Amino acid sequence: MFRMPVRILAVLALAAVCLHAQDSDSKRGRKYKSPPATSKIEVTVLRSTTGKPIENASVIFHELDENGKDAGNMELKTNEDGKTVIDVIETGKTMRLQIIAKGFQTYGNDYKIDKSQMAFEIRMKRPGEQYSTYKPHPDDPKPDDQKPPQ
Repeated sequence: MFRMPVRILAVLALAAVCLHAQDSDSKRGRKYKSPPATSKIEVTVLRSTTGKPIENASVIFHELDENGKDAGNMELKTNEDGKTVIDVIETGKTMRLQIIAKGFQTYGNDYKIDKSQMAFEIRMKRPGEQYSTYKPHPDDPKPDDQKPPQ
């Protein structure tokens, strides 16, 4: 007769102890920290001569730290319209954009990501002739114009 109420009281006491233990643990846990705001960046890669899109160009996003050192990179390929989109670059950071396409000069430049949406149109040039010291160049100074170091 008394055994049933004693069991019920024991179960209730055990439940109260477990609930109290859960309440005290929540105060010691980590606090939620929301992720930083990110920007949506669209890059369009075109031929400089015709303005036609370059498909399958490698677009490499280098996120730079405060010291200007590479903190990691992500590589995407352009689609048939010469476009690629990324939305994980943190707003306020500096990004180095590098583009590599077969048959074109490699492109690279640094950009400050200061808006929630940014778009870049990059016109790729064909490789130029290599500079040779054996050929005359009209912009080079003549040997008579050079002064010896003092």
